[in-house]
Amino acid sequence: MSATPTALLIDRPTVAVDRRAQRNILIAMITALVAVLAAMSGLNVAQQEMAIDLGATQGGVLWIINAYTVALAALLLPVGAIGDRFGRKTVLQVGLVVFGLATVGALLATSTSAMIVARVVAGAGAAMIMPVTLSIITSSFPPEDKAKAIGIWAGFAGGGSMIAMFVSAFMIDVLTWRWVMALPLALVAVSAVMSTLHAPNSKEATGHRFDTVGSVLSALAIGGLVLGIHEGPEKGWTYPLTMVAMIVGLVSALLFVTWERRQAEPLLDISAFRDRGLAAGSLTLLIVFAVMFGVFLVLFPFFQAVLGWTALKSAAAMLPMTVVMMPMSTIAPKIARRLGRRNTMASGVAIFALGLTTMALRASVEGGYLSVLPGLIIIGLGMGLTMTPSTEAITETLPAEKQGVASALNDVSRELGGAVGIALLGSVLTAGYRSAIEPNLVGISPEFAESASEGIGSAFAVAGRAGEQGPAIIDAAKHAFVSGWTQSMWLGVGMAGVALVYLIVRGPARVTHAVPVRADELVEVG
Repeated sequence: MSATPTALLIDRPTVAVDRRAQRNILIAMITALVAVLAAMSGLNVAQQEMAIDLGATQGGVLWIINAYTVALAALLLPVGAIGDRFGRKTVLQVGLVVFGLATVGALLATSTSAMIVARVVAGAGAAMIMPVTLSIITSSFPPEDKAKAIGIWAGFAGGGSMIAMFVSAFMIDVLTWRWVMALPLALVAVSAVMSTLHAPNSKEATGHRFDTVGSVLSALAIGGLVLGIHEGPEKGWTYPLTMVAMIVGLVSALLFVTWERRQAEPLLDISAFRDRGLAAGSLTLLIVFAVMFGVFLVLFPFFQAVLGWTALKSAAAMLPMTVVMMPMSTIAPKIARRLGRRNTMASGVAIFALGLTTMALRASVEGGYLSVLPGLIIIGLGMGLTMTPSTEAITETLPAEKQGVASALNDVSRELGGAVGIALLGSVLTAGYRSAIEPNLVGISPEFAESASEGIGSAFAVAGRAGEQGPAIIDAAKHAFVSGWTQSMWLGVGMAGVALVYLIVRGPARVTHAVPVRADELVEVG
C-alpha cells in the first residue's frame, strides 16, 4: 500500500451517525443491493417465457442474461473509485436512476436487441450501486457496529439472489415474465427515498489525479475475462468471440498490474495483496462463490428435469440454504472475535466442503429432494460462516479513502468467481453426463441417442418423439445427470480444499490493526 510519512490511527467511524440513522442507512443499502441481485437472478427463471415473447434464440437469451453480468463486473472497480473520489451517495443516486430507467426499458422491450441494450445499461447502473452499498456502510458505522452491519450485508449478498429467484418464479407462475422487473423497480424506489433522506455522502479528501488508464484497463480485464468465461462453455473455447475476449482480458490484466505498480496513487495498490487478509478474503470469496454458482447451475435442472418440479417449487427448494446462511452471516463476527478470523473462515470453508461432499455422496434420482437437502443446509451454514469475515478482511485492509475500491474488489471476487464456477462445474457436468449416458443408450436409435447425449433438456425433447424408447431415454438421462452432478460436486470439494489449505497456511492474522492514513485524507461529509 502507498506509504506516507505522516500518519495517524483511526479507530472511530469516518461519519458519525446514531443508531436510528444506522438502521435507516442499512435498510437503504440492503434494498439497493437486493435490487441489483434481483435483476441478475430474476430472468434466469424466465428464460423460456422470455424467449417465446421476444422471439429470441437460445443465444439471444444468453446474451440478455450475460450482458448485464459483464457490464456490472467490468465497471465495478472504476465506479468504486469514482465513488471514493466524488462522493459515494452521489454515485449511488445516479446509479439508482440509471438502473431504474434501464429496467423500465427492459420491461417495455419488444425485441431481443432492445432487451440486450437495456440490460447493458442496467448493468452499468448496477455497477454504480453494488460497491457503494458496502462502502457507505463501512464508512458510516463505528467499529463496534460495523462487523454486524457487514454481516447483514453479506447475508443478503449471498442469499438475496435466491429470495429474488423465488419471488420472480412466483410472478411468472401467477402473472407474466415481465413482472420479474417489478421487484427491482420497487426496491430501487425504496432505496432512492431512504438513501436521499439518510445516507451520508462520504468521500476522500485528497486531490490526487484519478487513475483513468487503470480504470480502463481494469474494465477491459474483468469484462473480457467474464465474457470469455461465459461464452466458452456455450460456444466453445476456440470460438472467435471467446478467444478474443479471453486474450483481451488476460493482456489487459497484465497491463493493469504493470501500470498500477508504477503509479504513486493507483486505482488498486497491487502491493496490498501482500496483506494476508486481503489476499485470503479475495481468494476465499472467489472460490466459495464459484462453487455456489456452480451448485445453482446443477440444482435447478435437477429439480425441474429430474424431479419434474415447477420453477416456483424449484426456487422454494433453495430457501432452506438461505434460511441458514443469512442468520449465520450476522453472527459470524461474534464467532470471529472468539476464534479469530482465520479460524472462522477456515471452519466455514471446511463446513462448506462437507456440504458439497454430502451432496456428492447422497444425491440420487430415487432419493429426490431429501437426498440433497442435508447438503444444502450444510453448505448454507458454511457460506454464512465464511462470507462476513472474508468481506471484513478485504474492507479493513484498504484505508478509509479507498473503501469504494475495497467494496468493488469484494464484488469483483464474487462476480468473477461466479463466472468461473459456472464454466468449470458446468463443463464437468456436461462431460460427466455424456460419458454416463452413452453406455445406457445401447439399443436406442442412433438419431435419438445422439440428441439425448447433448444434455438432459435435449433428452427430454427427443424422448417425446421416440415412441416406446422414450421412457428408457428419460431414465438414462436422469441418472446420467446425477452422475455428472456428482463429478462437478467433487470438483467443488477440491476447490474448497484449495481455499482451506490457503487459509491454514496464509490466512489473515488473528489481530486486526487500525489502518494508517494521512491527516489530510480524512473523509468529508456532504
